[in-house]
Amino acid sequence: MAVGIFDSGLGGLTVLDAVAKRLPDVPFVYLGDSAHAPYGVRDADDVYDLTTSAVERLWAEGCDLVILACNTASAAALRRMQERWVPSDKRVLGVFVPLIEALTERQWGDNSPPREVAVKHVALFATPATVASRAFQRELAFRAIGVDVEAQSCGGVVDAIEEGDEILAEALVRSHVDALKRKMPKPDAAVLGCTHYPLMAHIFQDALGEGVTVYSQASIVAESLDDYLGRRPEMRGPGAEAAFLTTGDPKRVSSKATQFLRRKIEFQAA
Repeated sequence: MAVGIFDSGLGGLTVLDAVAKRLPDVPFVYLGDSAHAPYGVRDADDVYDLTTSAVERLWAEGCDLVILACNTASAAALRRMQERWVPSDKRVLGVFVPLIEALTERQWGDNSPPREVAVKHVALFATPATVASRAFQRELAFRAIGVDVEAQSCGGVVDAIEEGDEILAEALVRSHVDALKRKMPKPDAAVLGCTHYPLMAHIFQDALGEGVTVYSQASIVAESLDDYLGRRPEMRGPGAEAAFLTTGDPKRVSSKATQFLRRKIEFQAA
């Protein structure tokens, strides 16, 4: 029954919270690689090695399906993993595709040729590694034509959120939005391309203005996972117990996670 959720740190808890509410009968095993966070400043090979190691740990917990709730891992490692590494009886899915399907108003699994969509100017806010990968632009090009994407690398935001420094995080978000608007003054939509960023969604929205639709991943991924498991119930793994695992110090990570979600969270050593 268990499904794995992986993130480089605590950002994936936003996805876990949404999928657990949507699928209350599914036990989720969350693994945060806090010992090596943040991933957004690492190179692609490093991200790949760390991500495959984490996924193997979740398979050992009985999670045949693992969601990479880390945009950097989804951007830098997922395609390589799916093509060369994931065995036929396992699945590893990322968080980019459901987001892009929502942005382009496509149904899950719609493989028709790319077409014109209503949104023409998209602002992408993401980690340096995600921006460098151009994975968002690549996946978008499979589904839509005529969409201009301006990507803004949001250095420092993840660290500020992980450290609980909301004042610094807000200042950085506003600075990055200002930098984006100098390149794209009037975006139609903004994509929060990191699972930490939903915690600052109200700041992004305020800085961007009311006329910009802000797409955040947690609820979109929850809806897509519900649909996927409805069609592929056999991908619910044999694991029966929910758990929170970390490569960092469990006591410290538990304290930060409790602040993060505003409810008691207890991590164990991975």
